[in-house]
Amino acid sequence: MDDLIKQVSERTGLGEEKAKTAIDTVVNFLKDKLPAPIAGQIDNALSGAGGTIASAGGTVMDKAGDMLGGIFGKKD
Repeated sequence: MDDLIKQVSERTGLGEEKAKTAIDTVVNFLKDKLPAPIAGQIDNALSGAGGTIASAGGTVMDKAGDMLGGIFGKKD
């Protein structure tokens, strides 16, 4: 999760606390909307444990960072 916070912070220009808040908001939203078995994979991916989503690792995290960057006005 620390890697994701760092990436979101770097890509959006947000401080780490705001990046963490944004990530927590998105993660909780997804977990509420997805079926339980899939929602459980989110925690696995963020903790670095095995699983389908975690195996895509960088790609998923990169896309999440890009999406959050667009939402919060990415700063180059």
